[in-house]
Amino acid sequence: MRRFPIRMITLFATLLLLLPAEAAARQTSLDRYPDRLAHRTAVPGPNGLVTAGHPLASVAGLRTLMAGGNAADAAVATLATLNVVRPQMSGMAGNGFVTLYDRASDRVYSLGATGAAPLAIDPSSLTADELNKGIHAGVVPGLFGGWIALLDRFGTMSLAQVLAPAIGYAEDGHPIEESVVAAIESQKELFESFPSSRRMFLPLGRVPEPGETFRMSDLANTLRKVVEAEQIALAAGKTRSEALQAAFDRFYRGDIAEEMARFYRESGGDFTVEDFARYEPIWAEPLHTTYRGYDVYTSPPTSRGGLEVTMQLNLVEGFDLRALGAGSAETLHLLSEAIKVAKADVYAYVADPALVDVPVDALLSKDYAAARRSLIDPSGVMVYPEAGNPVRVDAFQSGARVEPRAVPERRRGHLAEPSYAGSTTSFSIADRFGNVIAATPTHGGSFGTGVVVGNTGLTFNNGTRIGSTSPYPDDVNYVRAGQIPILNNSPIIVFKDGRFHAALGTPGGETIGQTQFQVLVNLLDFGMPIQEAISAPRFTLSGEPNFYQPGAEVRFRLEDRLPGDVVRTLEGFGYTVELAPGYSFGSIQGITLDAVTGALMAGADPRRVAYAIGW
Repeated sequence: MRRFPIRMITLFATLLLLLPAEAAARQTSLDRYPDRLAHRTAVPGPNGLVTAGHPLASVAGLRTLMAGGNAADAAVATLATLNVVRPQMSGMAGNGFVTLYDRASDRVYSLGATGAAPLAIDPSSLTADELNKGIHAGVVPGLFGGWIALLDRFGTMSLAQVLAPAIGYAEDGHPIEESVVAAIESQKELFESFPSSRRMFLPLGRVPEPGETFRMSDLANTLRKVVEAEQIALAAGKTRSEALQAAFDRFYRGDIAEEMARFYRESGGDFTVEDFARYEPIWAEPLHTTYRGYDVYTSPPTSRGGLEVTMQLNLVEGFDLRALGAGSAETLHLLSEAIKVAKADVYAYVADPALVDVPVDALLSKDYAAARRSLIDPSGVMVYPEAGNPVRVDAFQSGARVEPRAVPERRRGHLAEPSYAGSTTSFSIADRFGNVIAATPTHGGSFGTGVVVGNTGLTFNNGTRIGSTSPYPDDVNYVRAGQIPILNNSPIIVFKDGRFHAALGTPGGETIGQTQFQVLVNLLDFGMPIQEAISAPRFTLSGEPNFYQPGAEVRFRLEDRLPGDVVRTLEGFGYTVELAPGYSFGSIQGITLDAVTGALMAGADPRRVAYAIGW
């Protein structure tokens, strides 16, 4: 047996004794300088960039670009991989929006991949809890149809090629990340009530440990089935487009749809094969506004967030934010008030445009913004206002407090749930051909309905929950059979003088439009580089009982990295400021083009396990 000199043993023991002290010193240093915990640098990508909500998803997208694919191909590879590594946030049975700039046509497009409530649903018989989680919650899967639409119209690669990374991670496993473990723990009781959910997320009869190899075999089988449909069609001499349609049909009208309908029928749910067969993704004109010489494009309804962001920009365009300064109390106050005014309108008017006439052009008019801007007092906090009348360009002048309506008994319940680092994700991609994509997919709430559907490995978006729907039966966005609930998802692409300038998106539920608004102001008003604009302190507003109601209590929360005098000034304006630790709100993934150097740069949010990578 080898003997070690006494001196080496003594040195080793001394080092062991020193380690706790060094660790303590390091912790003290990090406590003293919390910004170091979130330090990121912008990432260059002369041949392509992917910035996504998980490193493996970013690599899957970049791997696709490096294999010759374009931004659309890489987007589907990223989306599919997020289904595996971020199953609480996104999946092929979830929903989402894509904003895409196509260099060949020199146009911006919007893709809505959002499904409707089942035709058999009776919301009056269900509680808020039942519409939030479980067998009676959920909407038709939208994202897989969006994958196919994106590949068919703008992609170049096969479904087999772009799904390969996701199939590998689902079948062979990957180290499960801590936030996913926390999300599984939060839904453990629900998972245990469905054998299919238990098999997927509690495979050893317990919550997985962080870093443990995690597999999703049933999901891998479903991904293989849609690839098989494509490959059979190609082997039979079908065109690429026809082969992609074969994959779409197998999911929505074939044996996968039949398995989903069988499960819901036997479990007492509402979905049938007719619900799935009716679904189609929607290509639409993006919303567009101008802001200080920039052109901003984002998602139209059934996105609420697109209107919210563009209306907020229109409102603050009348104020000289640059003179007030980034992070000043005066700037934060104006942004906060603009958010309130925009929310009052979007919650009143936005619903499924197939069933409701949404006055989009009137809401986006500069005249309407000027009228509504009169509600904003630069030195005082308003009560959450009533909606305006965009058709008549009337501005509601808030005065006495407006009392909100009570939530109907049938719709009461747990109206909110902890995020456990989110239930939505986002990514941005730029390729070497000049195409750019920003996408925000979602499960709605953590793991959506929380119900794994039979042998598919899929969980549906819980779009029937309060937030995507209204609790008030007379509201335009109440749960109705066959109606698509609204999302806040609203990925954004910005141009300057006809040239691409920025792409970004974020998760965050109610705060999506708020977060994107603040980051856009950082970029466009204050000229911050992309990573600085993303990392800068943010605030959020939430409404009690909700933003559907004028007079709702508005809660103001601010990340605690701003100076104390900013907080004191805000309190002087009338805010009750709640401080949140460090980096708390949202997770922006963005790309910008440096106007001087022409370099594409990407940033990833330090608030979550996001990752930007360039080629």
